[in-house]
Amino acid sequence: MHTSRYLLLPLVVCAASATAQAQTTGTITGRITNSNGGAVEAVSVGLQGQAKGDITDEQGRFRIRQVAPGQYTIIVSAVGLKTEQQTVTVTAGQAATINFALTESAAELKEVVVSGARTNKFNRSGSVDVAKMPLKNLENPQVYATVGKELLTEQLVFSVDDASRNVPGLQKMWEPTGRSGDGGSFYASRGFVVSSQLRNGVAGAVTSTIDAINLEKLEVIKGPSATLYGSALTSFGGLLNRVTKKPYESFGGEVAVSAGSYGFHRVSADVNTPLNKAKTLAFRLNTAYNYEDGWQNVGYAGFAKNLAIAPSLQFRPNDRLTINLDAEVYRGTNVGKQLVYFTFGDPIRNLGFSRADETPLDYRQSYIGPGLTQSSRSTNLFGQVRYRISPSFTSTTYLTSSRSYSEGKGAYFYLLSNAVASGGAITTPGANTLQRADQSTQDSRTQTYEVQQLFNGDFQLGNLRNRMVLGLDFLRIDSNVDFFGGTIDQVPIRAESPGYPAGYDYRAYFTGSTVNALYAANPPAHYPITTKANIYSAFASDVLNLTDQLSVLAAVRVDRYDNKGGLVYFPVNAYAQTVVSPKFGVVYQPIKDRVALFANYQNSFLNQNSVFLDAQGGSNVTRPQRANQWEGGVKLDAAGGRVSATVSYYDIRVSNILRTLGYNAAGATIGVQDASQWSRGAELNLTANPLPGLNIVGGFAYNYSVVVNTSDDLNGLRPETASSPYLANAWVSYRQPAGPLRGLGVGLGGNYASDNKIVNRVSLGSFTLPEYTVLNASVFYDLPHYRFSAKVDNLTDKKYWIGYTTMNAQKLRSIVGSVAYKF
Repeated sequence: MHTSRYLLLPLVVCAASATAQAQTTGTITGRITNSNGGAVEAVSVGLQGQAKGDITDEQGRFRIRQVAPGQYTIIVSAVGLKTEQQTVTVTAGQAATINFALTESAAELKEVVVSGARTNKFNRSGSVDVAKMPLKNLENPQVYATVGKELLTEQLVFSVDDASRNVPGLQKMWEPTGRSGDGGSFYASRGFVVSSQLRNGVAGAVTSTIDAINLEKLEVIKGPSATLYGSALTSFGGLLNRVTKKPYESFGGEVAVSAGSYGFHRVSADVNTPLNKAKTLAFRLNTAYNYEDGWQNVGYAGFAKNLAIAPSLQFRPNDRLTINLDAEVYRGTNVGKQLVYFTFGDPIRNLGFSRADETPLDYRQSYIGPGLTQSSRSTNLFGQVRYRISPSFTSTTYLTSSRSYSEGKGAYFYLLSNAVASGGAITTPGANTLQRADQSTQDSRTQTYEVQQLFNGDFQLGNLRNRMVLGLDFLRIDSNVDFFGGTIDQVPIRAESPGYPAGYDYRAYFTGSTVNALYAANPPAHYPITTKANIYSAFASDVLNLTDQLSVLAAVRVDRYDNKGGLVYFPVNAYAQTVVSPKFGVVYQPIKDRVALFANYQNSFLNQNSVFLDAQGGSNVTRPQRANQWEGGVKLDAAGGRVSATVSYYDIRVSNILRTLGYNAAGATIGVQDASQWSRGAELNLTANPLPGLNIVGGFAYNYSVVVNTSDDLNGLRPETASSPYLANAWVSYRQPAGPLRGLGVGLGGNYASDNKIVNRVSLGSFTLPEYTVLNASVFYDLPHYRFSAKVDNLTDKKYWIGYTTMNAQKLRSIVGSVAYKF
């Protein structure tokens, strides 16, 4: 009882301080909208000549607290729109409300003076999700990158995969399999594997390609982030958070049609409308249908057909309460992308080559026939209730349900050396055989439920501004996945191989009908995954401004992981673990709102459901893996917002990795949890507007990763899942800012990745996916009611591969055109 009193004392002091301040000061509140009535997020709102200010949340709302009575000039700085200002009078104990409707012409606004313009349209100066509280980028000691809808529109981006190529240090490694529970594509960040499993900061997994029709922006948060986001949906390299479009208070939207190479065609719509005269209820629908043939075996076997429907409803009966209800419904039928593995245990030297560009495989050949299709479904339901308890405190409740389903074939391949294909009879290095296999899913389902409660506060502790979030979270992951399949056949890579007729059709036999017949005659083995886990969490984060220029962050999470057991191919015992995850940060702004020096310590963990024997024969449940990151750098918002940059250096150490020492007579693992992985590197993220109409986005990343204190086969080597050590991205565009051709523009950019070792062991040697530079271009003409666009991806028709432990040939040059009508 006494302990509880001591825990409550700081809250009582904070509340008393906030109440006393509220009686002698006032508050300025308001909302920022665009010309369509839509909310404008992450806009800077400040008092001229004062240090006080705020950034707008996802509803476009701001609140400047603890303002002394008097008359002030409010300045609004909106990226891509003119800086505007209005005058407001503050009275003690009261809230003054002032709204801005930002347009390109200030003539429509009364008593507004235009004092400047910012056209760095690809920059987002803040976020309400990254820290789970509204923070400017310069105030946040964590590194993150944001890709907004402005850049997506200019590049004619249709998927999250294409959006991700604008993120420094993020590399796509594996195509989406379409299988339940996989989470779409897999990427590498800071030497670790990550996938997109978060939507608006909470669970929202999708199994196949994620359409960008409902994407307002993509936030990629770097480094171990379990303190605020947990470990189940994140990785040691970070996380991807999809921020979705929201309803607004006026009628508007657009419809678009697109078509291009490989039979691609797409129809999309974004329609918003208020549902009552008071405009307190609004509805928005985003939907898209895509079809594309495979670029390998064009028009014969490969294809992808996807439908995305994302309705959202917003009810805002008053200024204090906002209710959002929305859904994401994805339906897809596709043939899986070509994934080529290497026989485990077979040294690379037996192949006779060690690089993907030296393989005898036909780059344009998928090596499959028709009918190897898979059906994928994802249905995500979301609810958010936000209530402003007082001028200083807000409550937000999230309810989410994510369900995925898959059924159908999943073709994959092994490139066999002559030694393996012949059973050891041939010893001459070379590879002339491709083993074709299938891993199907049958009525496979994964369900994720999450309930999260946040309490946000923004108040004064004496003269110190204090921003905090308290959170409670419940996450349940229920897997019921049924894998089955096996090897189908082996075929020659070259048609002139002995025993095969000239012009042999690689696609023969490996079809949907023949695989079904094979399974009927010889029922394949099944590999079920039927685990269930409940995760109970509580977390708190606090940002305290010690001075106008110096702030510190402290956060902690307590996480109770309760695995109910089940099957992961084999029986898994139930077990539970409790983990504490801290986080600290500091930001010093030597030039207020222009330059920020930052440093952070971040922590993450990974629960491992396995048992091993120690050297004395004792049974041990694996402890959670731990990742600890130290990072420092500088953030800039210079030249009146025309240049925004982040430069950082990080060092991540992962501990408690299980090192296998051997096996006992029963086949049980004998090991010790003392292996580590080190990952360190540097990143640069830049957006700039050096001249009117000219915008630049760029990034560079270097990552050094190594496994230490582990088996002699891996010790001191770069992990096979760490991706390319050097990555770079760039996009340069020019849009005519004035005159009769206003809105006409062009863009050019691309991505560079250095060599990627996807096999890297002492016993096996190394296999490399060679470095690549892929260029893309677009041209567009954006008019008030129409937008005409065209893009060329892989402009130079470059042959290149991605993968981790696998190689996957990527699409050659493609051209797409689009016409959109805006209303």
